[in-house]
Amino acid sequence: MLKAVGLAKYFGGIRAVDHVDIEVDKGEIVGLIGPNGSGKTTFINVVAGVYKPDDGKVYFDGDDITGLDPWDVYRKGLVRSFQVPRLFKGMLVFENVMVAHRAQKGENPLLAPFRGLWGKQEEDLAQISLGLLEEAQLSHVRLNWATELSGGQMKLVEMSRALASEPKMLLLDEPAAGVAPKLARSIFDYIVRLNRERGITFLIVEHRLDILFDYVERVLVMSNGKLIYDGNPKDVYEDEKVIEAYLGERA
Repeated sequence: MLKAVGLAKYFGGIRAVDHVDIEVDKGEIVGLIGPNGSGKTTFINVVAGVYKPDDGKVYFDGDDITGLDPWDVYRKGLVRSFQVPRLFKGMLVFENVMVAHRAQKGENPLLAPFRGLWGKQEEDLAQISLGLLEEAQLSHVRLNWATELSGGQMKLVEMSRALASEPKMLLLDEPAAGVAPKLARSIFDYIVRLNRERGITFLIVEHRLDILFDYVERVLVMSNGKLIYDGNPKDVYEDEKVIEAYLGERA
């Protein structure tokens, strides 16, 4: 589903992503971990089109998406979230989800004055949006302003908005960051359910390893811009490179 070959991104003399090779198969839930500054978010930003790579290639679902703009990557079905949720603060929760639906006729300035041409589609999309919020257990805040939510609720709204675009794969940047443990596990339970029921592939950046390792099938570890481990989460604690770079010395 996703393949990075020799991917590199430099900021001056800093090799934030240093010729990384990563593959994620269709239907997988994969974790991406590493110490602060290891290049995880930069890697996500390059894949999602926020940054242009200095070297290497990115393939998604068989297509070369190297260097595409974020909106073109989004149109391909590869959608990302952010460590700090980026919601539209001047909109209701429900409206935040509605904006993500593709090919909305009412957005066309030539059709917008004629409600009869797009009204039925908007009603249908509204029902889908309400269903997504109900699925994420957010129906009770659907008419709240986005700024009135807790951090965990904001992350779920951002995920619901991503789902409204009918993605093939989601890149999640720390979905459990700053969230109470119970809600964090609820978020990951939701991820597993989306994976099983909708077939969505996930690549998840996360620091809370105690939660992440209970849900992912495979874990990737980055350090100093390089990929140093790709394998079973149960074995990551035994890898000397990981221990040295990320987990610290064993007791």
